[in-house]
Amino acid sequence: MSAPSDPAPPACGPRHWQVPPGDDRLRLTCPDCGYVAYENPLIIVGSVAVWEERILLCRRAIPPRCGYWTLPAGFMELQETTQEGAAREAREEAGARIRVGGLLAVYNLPRISQVHLIYQADLLCPEIAAGPESLEVGLFSWAAIPWGELAFPTVAWALRAWKAHRETPGALPVGNPSATEDP
Repeated sequence: MSAPSDPAPPACGPRHWQVPPGDDRLRLTCPDCGYVAYENPLIIVGSVAVWEERILLCRRAIPPRCGYWTLPAGFMELQETTQEGAAREAREEAGARIRVGGLLAVYNLPRISQVHLIYQADLLCPEIAAGPESLEVGLFSWAAIPWGELAFPTVAWALRAWKAHRETPGALPVGNPSATEDP
């Protein structure tokens, strides 16, 4: 089936880089109507979900870092809270039903324009199954976590934050580790 025949596409639309009035950075704008196409950081939501001291991890079936282990996490969707997003990601990636608890960590990743919000969570039951974005899922004791096969530094940061909070409850959420801390 072919596309309907339309006249030439409209000339209006964001196609010119400029600093809009009242702004301080280059933005893609439309010189005809003044529309500004703002690009903002992406919000990633996820959880350190636990069943009887074992942590839920998912082996990624998608890029980036296909085949590496991660927490159930992903892009926040429109019209959901961050907690709903964390629960949805656990359900989509691991078939897991979780009770989302308090915010564990906020990680700012300006290099890739992302902000990660990681929650503490309890699995409501141990039944889990790989979703379409996971090759496999598992519940790992602390000693069995595949540290050398974790997909991203934020996964290790969140796991360590979870353990530190379990051993010495303190102020949450935590943020990015300093440059001198082990990622």
